[in-house]
Amino acid sequence: MAKETKVWEIIREAGFEPIENKSIIVSYAPADLSDAIVKFLGVSTEFLVLQICREELVLIPFGKLDWGLKKDVALSIPFAEIIDVEIRESALNYRLTIKTKKDVITLSVQQKGLSTLRSSGILGGSLSEGNWHSENLDGTLQALQELQAGQD
Repeated sequence: MAKETKVWEIIREAGFEPIENKSIIVSYAPADLSDAIVKFLGVSTEFLVLQICREELVLIPFGKLDWGLKKDVALSIPFAEIIDVEIRESALNYRLTIKTKKDVITLSVQQKGLSTLRSSGILGGSLSEGNWHSENLDGTLQALQELQAGQD
C-alpha cells in the first residue's frame, strides 16, 4: 500500500510537478486472453502509478517484493508528444491507449467498482484512509480525455 502523498513526494524528487488527485494505478495491458487471466489473478503483473503532472504524464513502478514505490520514474511522456488518448471498457478494466509521436502505450486500469477487492485497492489505499485509486479514477480519466482534446 502506498499513500498518494508518497507518490507525489517521489515524483517531486524526480523533478516533476504532480497535480493532486490525478493519479491512478495501472499495469501494462495484456497481450491476449491467457495473459489477461494471469493478470486478473494477480500473478506476474507489474503495477505502476500513472500521475498527471503539469507538463507530462509520469509512470512510476511499485516494487516487486515490498509493494512500496520505487524511487525512480519508469516513463515520462510530455503532453506535446501525445497524439491521441483512447479509453474504453474492457471486462472489469479500462483499456487506456496513449499514442505518442514515437510509440503506442497500452495500459490496463482497474475499474473502481471492485477495486477494493483487487490490486488497485490493496496498493492504493486502506480501509481507514480510503482508496485513492478509486477516488481519483473518474477525474483522472476525464483529465486524460481533455488532454487529448487539447492536442487537436
